Parts: sequence; C-alpha cells; structure tokens
Amino acid sequence: MAGDPIPHLRAALAARDVGASSDFDLNPAVVLPENRVLRPAAVLVAIQHGPDGAQVILTKRASHLRHHPGQIAFPGGGQDPQDKDCVATALREAREEIGLPEGYVDILGCLPPHETVTGFQVTPVLAQVTGDFTPRAEPGEVAEVFCAPLSHVTDPTRFRIERRIWQGTWRNFYIVPWGPYYIWGATARILRGLADRMDRCRP
Repeated sequence: MAGDPIPHLRAALAARDVGASSDFDLNPAVVLPENRVLRPAAVLVAIQHGPDGAQVILTKRASHLRHHPGQIAFPGGGQDPQDKDCVATALREAREEIGLPEGYVDILGCLPPHETVTGFQVTPVLAQVTGDFTPRAEPGEVAEVFCAPLSHVTDPTRFRIERRIWQGTWRNFYIVPWGPYYIWGATARILRGLADRMDRCRP
C-alpha cells in the first residue's frame, strides 16, 4: 500500500454497503436467539507509520484470560460504566493494555459492530497514531505487542477460511496469517470487513 493510507481509510469508513459482522457469518446454519443480550465492547484499530509503511498495532492476549486466551487481538475490551462511549472505551483500553497515550491518537471513525461468540458487541474504532511511543504490554492481559503491515491485513487475497469444532459443532472462521502470528476469529473478521471496504473504494 503505497503512500499515505489515511485518505483511503476515510473513504472506506464512508462506504455504506458493508454492514455489521459476526463470528457466525460463515456459519449460516446457526440460529441466534432474537432476545440475546450482548455486552458492549470496543477495540482500537490503530494505524501507525512504520519503517516499511503503514502498520496495524496488535496484541497477543495473555494465556490465563477468561475470554480468547492467547489469541491475537486489537487493544480493547468491555465498556466500563465511566466510559461515555465506544471511543472512550477503545482509548482507555489501549492506554491500559499497550501504553498508548490518548493525545497520540487521531480518531478516524467507527466500523460497524461485530458480534462475538462470547456474547460481546464490539465496536471497532479506526484511528491513526500521530506520535511516537514505545508500546508497553500490560502483563496481566497482554503477552506481546506487535505490528502487522496494513497492506497485508487489508488484502482480501491474504484471507483464508478454516474450521474447528466449537461447542460440539464445526465452526468456520476467517484467518489472515502474518509471519509467526495466527490471526483469526473476531480480529480476522473485523480486518476482513475493513479489507472489503477498502477494496470497494480502491483508487
């Protein structure tokens, strides 16, 4: 992805033909109860300029966590009562998990919400990191902080569909591997949604 990706990301955010996503998108036989109550959450899809171009900040979750242990994820988590909105949640979680100061973040906008198998409605907050900072992994939640090239994780051809047994049935899901990192589940699905948006408004 040559040049500044921010205008392209802004155009992708404005696209109206890609709606909400779910961990169940590739599993049409699953019937979800209409009266289910989802817990609000948010993640920060933080884009920063690296030595080889734009990159996305990701984390590897600690292995002892209750939800998604050891998985690759964006900085983020459940909404706290003091959070005024999903943007506040994403910024707070990024500050706590990777030490990203709020003053170093320019919010571009929010992607459609994503429903997870663990009962969260996650709002992805797309943002640009505008200042230099050294990531600091919060040891209670984050095992590692790393970056993946934006051009890789927003290229639809890089995604594959795999499956595994979940609660006694086969579950299909997207993956977008990069180097030693197996990016899958909700993180890969959110990235796939962004990739589709960017592909549809590619200059």
